[in-house]
Amino acid sequence: MKDSVAILCAGGPAPGINTVIGSVVKSFLNAGYEVLGIHEGYKTLFTDRPNVEQLDFIFADGIYSRGGSALKMSRYKPKDSEFRTDFFVQNNVKLLVTIGGDDTASTANRLSKFLASKKVSIANIHVPKTIDNDLPLPEGTPTFGYHSAKEEGVRIGTTIYEDARTSGTWFVISAMGREAGHLAFGIGTACHFPMIIIPEMFRHTKVTFEAIVKMIISSMVKRQMMGIEYGVAIVSEGVFHFMSDEEIESTGINFTYDEHGHPELGNVSKSHIFNMLVQRRLKELGISIKSRPEELGYELRCIRPIAYDLSYSTLLGTGVLKLFKEGKSGCMVTMTPEGNIVPLYLKDVEDKNGKIRPRLVNMDSERVRLVYENNLHYITQNDYKTAGKVLPDPAAYDFRKILGW
Repeated sequence: MKDSVAILCAGGPAPGINTVIGSVVKSFLNAGYEVLGIHEGYKTLFTDRPNVEQLDFIFADGIYSRGGSALKMSRYKPKDSEFRTDFFVQNNVKLLVTIGGDDTASTANRLSKFLASKKVSIANIHVPKTIDNDLPLPEGTPTFGYHSAKEEGVRIGTTIYEDARTSGTWFVISAMGREAGHLAFGIGTACHFPMIIIPEMFRHTKVTFEAIVKMIISSMVKRQMMGIEYGVAIVSEGVFHFMSDEEIESTGINFTYDEHGHPELGNVSKSHIFNMLVQRRLKELGISIKSRPEELGYELRCIRPIAYDLSYSTLLGTGVLKLFKEGKSGCMVTMTPEGNIVPLYLKDVEDKNGKIRPRLVNMDSERVRLVYENNLHYITQNDYKTAGKVLPDPAAYDFRKILGW
């Protein structure tokens, strides 16, 4: 039996997954290995009938430039008690390539330790994938898929901004991002949105709907003072990660609940929640400003990768073979700004529970400070007199005071 390599994709889609898969397949076939594609992530891997397909050059060559994932994906997270060695031993697997985000990497990390404890010698190399850009790669190094998703978000965002300008109204956008605000910040900056709200902003205060609503209205009123009747506010869905169930339920939205009793946020539009709360407050204040909700989520995940991600993902996929030949394992494949492939070991970026720590937006970086200091519109202390004509307490809508900056 030939030595084989197995590829697994888990989590949500990101532009460039097929490019990575195609590049790994072509590289390892050329090196004399069989390549097995595991469908549905970890879901069937430890069962008696894993959902597996043997991959060839024609398969790889047909998918490398496509969006989505030719290997079906799943968010299933196996427990340590489910781990088995059967699949790896029976198929003479020498390397497991995992493509995914922090949860996929964390599971691969646990699996590697299990296989080592059973004296099964299998390397594991992880390819960091997420449009959220929140894996702990070196500063300035993106996760593949982020730039393609941002590009599509900017395309949609500029259209929405043009609609706002044309119709003299406001839009409240919610953007994907889990607990990090990279995507919302990147889209908002590129589109020149007057308000960008990400969870990392709340360093000195709690994340609440009250604070979010006040910041959006702060921008609306500031623009009115400037004679501008339109605008767009973008909010990262990551803010929900830092809210209690009680805070979320206080919106009055009728949620469905999961088996643990938590509101199922995936079943509702986050932008609708933000917009509804803003409109409620505007009516209470007697301010007539129209706004509409727009969601940036699933629209971004399965688009065709842009040239940057096609090249980047190709190098990461071929980089897997390089690291494998060098005997590397238990690591993520990364590329330096100079284009060199280097390993980033999972043990160096995991917490005490073995979970990969997320990379958040660095609020102290100059690029972030420049945007918040110069590109946004919001009420400051110098605006109190004029803003007081429409707001009973303009200091309560002072952007910096809301955040405790």
